[in-house]
Amino acid sequence: MKLDASISAVVTGGASGLGEATARALAAQGVKVAIFDMNGDRGEAVAAEIGGVFCNVDVTSDESVAAGFEKARAANGQERILVNCAGIAIGQKTAARDKVDQSVIKPHDMAAFERVIRINLLGSFRCLSLAAAGMMTLDPLQDGERGLVVSTASVAAQDGQIGQAAYSASKGGVYAMTLPAARDLMNEGIRVNTILPGIMLTPMMAAMPQNVQDALAASIPFPKRLGRPEEYASLVLEMCRNAYLNGECVRLDGAIRMPPR
Repeated sequence: MKLDASISAVVTGGASGLGEATARALAAQGVKVAIFDMNGDRGEAVAAEIGGVFCNVDVTSDESVAAGFEKARAANGQERILVNCAGIAIGQKTAARDKVDQSVIKPHDMAAFERVIRINLLGSFRCLSLAAAGMMTLDPLQDGERGLVVSTASVAAQDGQIGQAAYSASKGGVYAMTLPAARDLMNEGIRVNTILPGIMLTPMMAAMPQNVQDALAASIPFPKRLGRPEEYASLVLEMCRNAYLNGECVRLDGAIRMPPR
Protein backbone atom coordinates (compact mmCIF):
# COMPACT_ATOMS: atom_id res chain seq x y z
CA MET A 1 0.00 0.00 0.00
CA LYS A 2 1.39 3.35 -0.99
CA LEU A 3 1.29 5.77 1.93
CA ASP A 4 0.06 9.24 0.99
CA ALA A 5 -2.78 11.69 1.53
CA SER A 6 -5.27 9.33 -0.13
CA ILE A 7 -4.94 6.93 2.81
CA SER A 8 -6.61 7.25 6.22
CA ALA A 9 -5.53 5.48 9.41
CA VAL A 10 -6.79 4.95 12.94
CA VAL A 11 -4.30 4.39 15.76
CA THR A 12 -5.63 3.24 19.13
CA GLY A 13 -3.59 4.29 22.14
CA GLY A 14 -2.20 6.99 19.87
CA ALA A 15 -1.71 9.63 22.55
CA SER A 16 1.55 8.17 23.89
CA GLY A 17 4.24 5.53 23.53
CA LEU A 18 4.13 3.14 20.59
CA GLY A 19 0.83 4.52 19.37
CA GLU A 20 2.02 8.12 19.35
CA ALA A 21 5.19 7.18 17.45
CA THR A 22 3.07 5.32 14.91
CA ALA A 23 0.60 8.17 14.49
CA ARG A 24 3.48 10.58 13.90
CA ALA A 25 5.21 8.24 11.43
CA LEU A 26 2.05 7.72 9.39
CA ALA A 27 1.28 11.45 9.36
CA ALA A 28 4.84 12.17 8.19
CA GLN A 29 4.03 10.08 5.09
CA GLY A 30 0.99 12.24 4.39
CA VAL A 31 -1.55 9.75 5.80
CA LYS A 32 -4.64 11.23 7.45
CA VAL A 33 -4.58 9.97 11.05
CA ALA A 34 -7.23 9.61 13.73
CA ILE A 35 -6.10 8.95 17.30
CA PHE A 36 -8.24 6.83 19.63
CA ASP A 37 -7.34 7.33 23.29
CA MET A 38 -8.84 8.19 26.68
CA ASN A 39 -6.19 10.82 27.50
CA GLY A 40 -7.99 13.82 26.09
CA ASP A 41 -5.40 16.51 26.73
CA ARG A 42 -2.49 14.55 25.33
CA GLY A 43 -4.52 13.09 22.49
CA GLU A 44 -5.75 16.50 21.36
CA ALA A 45 -2.20 17.87 21.53
CA VAL A 46 -0.69 15.08 19.42
CA ALA A 47 -3.54 15.25 16.91
CA ALA A 48 -3.05 19.01 16.54
CA GLU A 49 0.69 18.59 16.00
CA ILE A 50 0.26 16.01 13.21
CA GLY A 51 -2.81 17.53 11.60
CA GLY A 52 -5.00 14.63 12.68
CA VAL A 53 -8.23 14.17 14.59
CA PHE A 54 -8.62 13.01 18.19
CA CYS A 55 -11.43 10.70 19.25
CA ASN A 56 -11.99 10.03 22.95
CA VAL A 57 -12.49 6.27 22.83
CA ASP A 58 -12.77 3.52 25.43
CA VAL A 59 -11.91 0.32 23.54
CA THR A 60 -13.91 -1.78 26.02
CA SER A 61 -17.17 -0.15 24.90
CA ASP A 62 -19.03 -1.01 21.69
CA GLU A 63 -20.73 2.39 21.72
CA SER A 64 -17.52 4.34 22.32
CA VAL A 65 -15.59 2.52 19.59
CA ALA A 66 -18.45 2.91 17.09
CA ALA A 67 -18.68 6.63 17.86
CA GLY A 68 -14.91 6.95 17.46
CA PHE A 69 -14.96 5.36 14.00
CA GLU A 70 -17.91 7.56 13.03
CA LYS A 71 -16.02 10.72 14.02
CA ALA A 72 -12.78 9.57 12.39
CA ARG A 73 -14.50 8.65 9.13
CA ALA A 74 -16.45 11.91 9.03
CA ALA A 75 -13.16 13.80 9.25
CA ASN A 76 -10.79 11.61 7.20
CA GLY A 77 -12.90 9.15 5.25
CA GLN A 78 -12.95 5.37 5.65
CA GLU A 79 -9.66 4.15 7.09
CA ARG A 80 -7.54 1.65 5.18
CA ILE A 81 -5.17 1.20 8.14
CA LEU A 82 -5.88 0.32 11.77
CA VAL A 83 -3.07 0.03 14.30
CA ASN A 84 -4.08 -1.38 17.70
CA CYS A 85 -1.77 -0.01 20.41
CA ALA A 86 -4.19 0.56 23.29
CA GLY A 87 -3.32 -1.69 26.22
CA ILE A 88 -2.45 -2.02 29.90
CA ALA A 89 -0.21 -4.27 31.99
CA ILE A 90 -0.47 -5.54 35.55
CA GLY A 91 1.70 -7.77 37.70
CA GLN A 92 0.04 -10.35 39.91
CA LYS A 93 0.70 -14.04 40.56
CA THR A 94 -1.84 -16.74 39.84
CA ALA A 95 -2.00 -17.34 43.59
CA ALA A 96 0.37 -15.98 46.21
CA ARG A 97 1.20 -16.02 49.88
CA ASP A 98 0.89 -12.81 51.85
CA LYS A 99 4.29 -11.19 52.29
CA VAL A 100 3.73 -10.62 56.00
CA ASP A 101 1.72 -13.71 56.94
CA GLN A 102 2.76 -16.69 54.80
CA SER A 103 -0.23 -18.70 55.99
CA VAL A 104 -2.55 -16.31 54.16
CA ILE A 105 -2.95 -17.32 50.51
CA LYS A 106 -4.65 -15.07 47.99
CA PRO A 107 -5.89 -16.05 44.51
CA HIS A 108 -5.51 -13.69 41.56
CA ASP A 109 -7.89 -10.72 41.57
CA MET A 110 -10.34 -11.78 38.88
CA ALA A 111 -11.64 -8.26 38.29
CA ALA A 112 -8.10 -7.18 37.44
CA PHE A 113 -7.57 -10.21 35.19
CA GLU A 114 -10.80 -9.54 33.33
CA ARG A 115 -9.96 -5.84 32.89
CA VAL A 116 -6.68 -6.70 31.17
CA ILE A 117 -8.50 -9.12 28.84
CA ARG A 118 -11.22 -6.57 28.08
CA ILE A 119 -8.75 -3.86 27.10
CA ASN A 120 -5.90 -5.78 25.47
CA LEU A 121 -7.70 -8.64 23.75
CA LEU A 122 -11.37 -7.76 23.40
CA GLY A 123 -10.55 -4.12 22.69
CA SER A 124 -8.16 -5.09 19.92
CA PHE A 125 -10.66 -7.47 18.33
CA ARG A 126 -13.53 -5.00 18.67
CA CYS A 127 -11.57 -2.37 16.74
CA LEU A 128 -10.27 -4.95 14.24
CA SER A 129 -13.76 -6.20 13.44
CA LEU A 130 -15.32 -2.75 13.03
CA ALA A 131 -12.41 -1.48 10.95
CA ALA A 132 -12.53 -4.54 8.70
CA ALA A 133 -16.26 -4.10 8.15
CA GLY A 134 -15.61 -0.54 7.03
CA MET A 135 -12.67 -1.50 4.82
CA MET A 136 -14.86 -4.04 3.02
CA THR A 137 -16.86 -1.14 1.54
CA LEU A 138 -13.78 0.34 -0.18
CA ASP A 139 -12.65 -0.12 -3.75
CA PRO A 140 -9.55 -2.33 -3.92
CA LEU A 141 -6.09 -0.92 -4.59
CA GLN A 142 -3.20 -2.70 -6.31
CA ASP A 143 -3.21 -6.48 -5.71
CA GLY A 144 -6.85 -6.16 -4.71
CA GLU A 145 -5.87 -4.76 -1.32
CA ARG A 146 -8.50 -2.90 0.68
CA GLY A 147 -6.80 -2.45 4.02
CA LEU A 148 -4.51 -3.56 6.81
CA VAL A 149 -4.79 -4.13 10.55
CA VAL A 150 -1.69 -4.23 12.72
CA SER A 151 -2.22 -5.28 16.34
CA THR A 152 0.21 -5.16 19.24
CA ALA A 153 0.93 -8.28 21.27
CA SER A 154 4.14 -8.66 23.32
CA VAL A 155 7.00 -11.07 23.75
CA ALA A 156 5.04 -12.01 26.89
CA ALA A 157 2.66 -13.82 24.53
CA GLN A 158 5.42 -16.42 24.11
CA ASP A 159 7.63 -16.09 27.20
CA GLY A 160 5.55 -14.53 29.94
CA GLN A 161 7.24 -13.89 33.25
CA ILE A 162 6.23 -14.42 36.86
CA GLY A 163 3.18 -12.26 37.60
CA GLN A 164 2.21 -11.94 33.93
CA ALA A 165 -0.56 -14.53 33.67
CA ALA A 166 -3.22 -11.92 32.86
CA TYR A 167 -1.01 -9.87 30.55
CA SER A 168 0.37 -12.91 28.75
CA ALA A 169 -3.12 -14.37 28.30
CA SER A 170 -4.36 -11.14 26.75
CA LYS A 171 -1.38 -10.74 24.43
CA GLY A 172 -1.36 -14.45 23.63
CA GLY A 173 -4.93 -14.04 22.45
CA VAL A 174 -3.93 -11.18 20.15
CA TYR A 175 -1.11 -13.36 18.80
CA ALA A 176 -3.37 -16.37 18.28
CA MET A 177 -6.18 -14.51 16.51
CA THR A 178 -3.89 -12.98 13.87
CA LEU A 179 -3.85 -15.87 11.40
CA PRO A 180 -7.56 -16.78 11.62
CA ALA A 181 -8.50 -13.11 11.24
CA ALA A 182 -6.24 -12.86 8.18
CA ARG A 183 -7.91 -15.97 6.77
CA ASP A 184 -11.38 -14.60 7.52
CA LEU A 185 -10.58 -11.48 5.52
CA MET A 186 -8.37 -12.90 2.76
CA ASN A 187 -11.07 -12.76 0.08
CA GLU A 188 -11.78 -9.14 0.97
CA GLY A 189 -8.19 -8.00 0.42
CA ILE A 190 -7.64 -7.08 4.06
CA ARG A 191 -4.37 -8.09 5.69
CA VAL A 192 -3.86 -8.72 9.42
CA ASN A 193 -0.46 -8.71 11.16
CA THR A 194 0.78 -8.42 14.73
CA ILE A 195 3.94 -7.02 16.30
CA LEU A 196 5.38 -8.51 19.50
CA PRO A 197 7.50 -5.76 21.08
CA GLY A 198 10.16 -6.55 23.63
CA ILE A 199 11.36 -4.04 26.23
CA MET A 200 10.53 -0.66 24.71
CA LEU A 201 11.33 2.82 26.00
CA THR A 202 7.73 3.89 26.49
CA PRO A 203 6.74 6.64 28.98
CA MET A 204 6.03 3.97 31.60
CA MET A 205 9.50 2.49 31.17
CA ALA A 206 11.14 5.93 31.07
CA ALA A 207 9.64 6.67 34.50
CA MET A 208 11.58 3.78 36.07
CA PRO A 209 14.88 4.44 37.87
CA GLN A 210 17.87 4.64 35.53
CA ASN A 211 19.57 1.65 37.17
CA VAL A 212 16.51 -0.48 36.39
CA GLN A 213 16.53 0.69 32.76
CA ASP A 214 20.25 -0.05 32.51
CA ALA A 215 19.82 -3.56 33.92
CA LEU A 216 17.04 -4.31 31.45
CA ALA A 217 19.10 -2.95 28.56
CA ALA A 218 22.04 -5.14 29.56
CA SER A 219 19.83 -8.24 29.33
CA ILE A 220 19.11 -7.68 25.64
CA PRO A 221 21.44 -9.65 23.31
CA PHE A 222 21.81 -6.91 20.67
CA PRO A 223 21.58 -4.01 20.50
CA LYS A 224 22.06 -3.64 24.26
CA ARG A 225 19.49 -0.91 24.77
CA LEU A 226 15.76 -0.53 25.10
CA GLY A 227 13.71 -0.51 21.93
CA ARG A 228 12.59 2.83 20.60
CA PRO A 229 8.94 3.60 19.79
CA GLU A 230 10.16 4.89 16.42
CA GLU A 231 11.44 1.38 15.64
CA TYR A 232 7.98 -0.04 16.28
CA ALA A 233 6.51 2.64 14.03
CA SER A 234 9.05 1.82 11.32
CA LEU A 235 7.90 -1.81 11.32
CA VAL A 236 4.28 -0.68 11.01
CA LEU A 237 5.21 1.37 7.94
CA GLU A 238 6.92 -1.65 6.37
CA MET A 239 3.85 -3.80 7.06
CA CYS A 240 1.77 -1.16 5.30
CA ARG A 241 4.01 -1.05 2.25
CA ASN A 242 4.73 -4.76 1.85
CA ALA A 243 1.51 -6.34 0.59
CA TYR A 244 2.93 -9.87 0.82
CA LEU A 245 3.26 -9.64 4.61
CA ASN A 246 0.02 -11.11 5.92
CA GLY A 247 -1.10 -13.30 8.83
CA GLU A 248 2.30 -12.78 10.42
CA CYS A 249 3.46 -12.12 14.00
CA VAL A 250 6.86 -10.45 14.23
CA ARG A 251 8.99 -10.12 17.37
CA LEU A 252 10.71 -6.75 17.73
CA ASP A 253 12.94 -7.44 20.69
CA GLY A 254 16.71 -7.40 20.06
CA ALA A 255 16.64 -11.25 20.27
CA ILE A 256 15.70 -11.30 23.95
CA ARG A 257 13.96 -14.34 25.44
CA MET A 258 12.42 -13.39 28.76
CA PRO A 259 13.53 -15.34 31.87
CA PRO A 260 11.02 -16.36 34.58
CA ARG A 261 11.57 -13.04 36.40
